[in-house]
Amino acid sequence: MLDRYQFASRLDGAGSREQRIRLASAWILERFDDFYREFLAVPHRAKQAFEHRDHGASIHLSRYRLSLYSTAIHEMGPFLKTVMPEVSSEPGIWGRIEDGYLDLIAHRYEADVAFAFMHSVRRVVYRDEWRPVEYSFGKAEEFIDEYPTGLLRTFAVEGALSPRTASEILRIPRFSAPFRDFDGDARRIASSVSASLERERDAAPIRCVDVIDAGFYRNRGAYAVGRIVTADERARPFIIALVNGEDGIYADAVILTEQHAHNLFSSTLANFHVTTDYYHELNSFLYSIMPHRKHGLHYSTIGYNHVGKVAVMKELKEELAKTGGLFEASIGFRGTVAIGFAGPSSAYNLKVIRNHPTDGYKWGTFAGIGSVIGKYSRVHEINRTGSMLDNIIYFNIALDKSLFSARLLDELLNEASETTSLQGESVVFKYLIVQTRLTPLPVFFETASDEDAATVIVNLGDCIKNNAAANIFNKDLDARNYGVSHFLKVYLFDYDALESFVDVKIRSNRDRVDGEEDVPDWFFEDGVVFLPEEIETGLRIHDRGLRRLFRAAHGDLATTDYWRNLQRELLEERVPTIKVYPDSCYLARD
Repeated sequence: MLDRYQFASRLDGAGSREQRIRLASAWILERFDDFYREFLAVPHRAKQAFEHRDHGASIHLSRYRLSLYSTAIHEMGPFLKTVMPEVSSEPGIWGRIEDGYLDLIAHRYEADVAFAFMHSVRRVVYRDEWRPVEYSFGKAEEFIDEYPTGLLRTFAVEGALSPRTASEILRIPRFSAPFRDFDGDARRIASSVSASLERERDAAPIRCVDVIDAGFYRNRGAYAVGRIVTADERARPFIIALVNGEDGIYADAVILTEQHAHNLFSSTLANFHVTTDYYHELNSFLYSIMPHRKHGLHYSTIGYNHVGKVAVMKELKEELAKTGGLFEASIGFRGTVAIGFAGPSSAYNLKVIRNHPTDGYKWGTFAGIGSVIGKYSRVHEINRTGSMLDNIIYFNIALDKSLFSARLLDELLNEASETTSLQGESVVFKYLIVQTRLTPLPVFFETASDEDAATVIVNLGDCIKNNAAANIFNKDLDARNYGVSHFLKVYLFDYDALESFVDVKIRSNRDRVDGEEDVPDWFFEDGVVFLPEEIETGLRIHDRGLRRLFRAAHGDLATTDYWRNLQRELLEERVPTIKVYPDSCYLARD
């Protein structure tokens, strides 16, 4: 295998242009193979971290796995441009390098990942030149309904799940660490499934249970993931959440609804590490139990972010083609920093950063577009704790001009001209942010039922707490920066006002005596100062009943003790507990 210097030496000694092209194709593939071997090793290290209760290592692995791809391509792009300058100066030469590379990967299972890797290298090579690069594969992938031996285990069931079958499912991750009460957990799981189905009037008897023959790992937890298939051929999620406590592994919860599975597997969470290499079939299986999530998001959920990016862009174009609609400005509050837009019935919302904020900007001097993009990138790379939307950031991407309304196109070209340009019949974006589409919180409250509004206001408090546990503080607590999903989950989606939570100064005016005229000491402190007692005011929720409910459910958010204790945990490098499934999913303990 050639290192960089050997590759440069071979290029210098090449006898012809064709030989240089073949060397470049082969070298890019070698670098891809290095990356992919390490990428596939990470889930098995995550399994070991769970077994050893090394929560810090688990968080580190999530960041590390995300960085593997970008580190590889950002090292390669400038080097390749230096040792092979003709890739920039000679038209068509990159296409010949790519053709040779495609011949080398044509029969590989992971050919789409390898193809995305090649195009990512190309984007880095041409980034300074604003050359748009297509986000696509050579052909569209077919989604798979048949599963290979080694991915899926099927357990026949006669009406109800038995403790014996539950115990076989618990053995699937093959932990080296012991269970605290293995047989007891198997009984509790079987009992929980039976009780849940009995509460549903139309629930048919269970015919079989399909379970992915791998462990799913993220943060503190591990999961066995499958589906229950009933006699009437309906499928539903069947997920066992596992925790490794001081006295051993135990089953913590059972998740049986699409809503709760959707929230658990949302791309707002740090990626799952799954100990299988069959990512296409795994994607299709997850879609079978969560059909409200697009395939592109499922790929991202299991760590194949760049395959997901291509799938999302394909889905965006197909949505517009199917409806005949155009990109228009997003519903809700007009962003002060970003211009948001979407198709009329799209599952996604797109954003670009303005050259300068609008008059509503309230944070002093604007740090620039690069600073905002950096914050969105940071959110992509951290543990998002189930309460922050992930961001897909596309670089140098071209979309057909005909997809945009005239009014939106005019706004983009005038107010975001530093990152948006018109090249022929294409709108070219230097950066384009894509997120799952949500309903902004104030818009949601306008038409929500009392029951749904109550659920969402409680979920808003959970969202704020989970974000802080990820060392993320949104200094603009305005409810307009939060959105509601199809399943009433609340997420933060606007990141231009994010700060590291451990750097925030927690202060209070509650120790001041009425009538004091002196300016409080905290007023003169540098950095971000937060007064917890002002959280309700900051959220700008006008309904008194909802404010009372928020206070009743999350009164601790208005105290300095809550915030300071959480800061202490983070500074001591402990991993704070977050809430990723509701109380109804927890197993009853003896």
